[in-house]
Amino acid sequence: MSQYVLRRILIAIPSLLGISLVLFVVLALAPGDPFSELATNPNVPPEVALALRAKFGLDDPIYLRYLHWLSAMAHGDWGFSFVSRMNVDTLILQRLPATLYVIGSAQILALLVAIPVGVYAATKPYSLFDQIANTLAFVGFSLPTFFTGILFILIFSVTLDWLPFVYSTDIKGTGIRWVLEMIRQAIMPVMVLGLFQAASLTRFVRSAMLDVIRLDYVTTARAKGLGQVKVIVKHVMRNAMIPVVTLIALQMPAVFGGAIVTEQIFRIPGIGSLLISSILANDTPVVMAVTFVFACLVVLFNLIADVLYGWLDPRISLR
Repeated sequence: MSQYVLRRILIAIPSLLGISLVLFVVLALAPGDPFSELATNPNVPPEVALALRAKFGLDDPIYLRYLHWLSAMAHGDWGFSFVSRMNVDTLILQRLPATLYVIGSAQILALLVAIPVGVYAATKPYSLFDQIANTLAFVGFSLPTFFTGILFILIFSVTLDWLPFVYSTDIKGTGIRWVLEMIRQAIMPVMVLGLFQAASLTRFVRSAMLDVIRLDYVTTARAKGLGQVKVIVKHVMRNAMIPVVTLIALQMPAVFGGAIVTEQIFRIPGIGSLLISSILANDTPVVMAVTFVFACLVVLFNLIADVLYGWLDPRISLR
């Protein structure tokens, strides 16, 4: 197993290098200058601005700038934010917990909803429950997150005044009160992201279950006298979850994309809002670092999916 994981990591390195090269070239060729605000500031002498440009190598050829960035990243230097006036890694670490908290909670909610509903719908195909689940799933992934986010705010914040619609990191209180406030303010963004993901996952779980439940070995297991619950859990779900794991890994970019929109709606101080503000301010080092972090997370989740294949199906070799 350890050799397999190491080999997959070594394969992922060229992919990450290629992704970083494409991202760097696109951002370098994009219009705008990260020093535009500094150049128009009358309090900054022109010679100081030129010295700073030379220090950060902004006038060097693209390939030299990329090699300098790659070498700095390898040494743990993620660059400097021209807008926030702080190191990029410090800025990202400040925003990362909020994003991981919301996205992680949303994914857990999606799995808790999609797997039981999809499995039960597959065991009762074309029943009333199956039809209701399919209808709600179609409605769920047809509505974009920005629409459901605004709808939740109108219902639960404006009309009912149950939940806050602005996410705050400066919560007064300690202990259990602080925990409850954190959960309370995260309910709406987690519901928006989680239900959107659960809608598509439910349909996929149902389809995967129906493909496996008709196979001969399932009929043989029933003929041996095994109960319905044991057949579904032990023999059907385990094989049906393999394509579901693949879908979850491939959907991670879409999850982060939805998180960017959701963070803007609920004013969550996460990586998504940091990326949007950095793009608007032409803060290239931050944009490059955040997009590269997203790419690393996608590769990581695909590695986790590959490892889970061997656990779900022993026929899959991890050699």
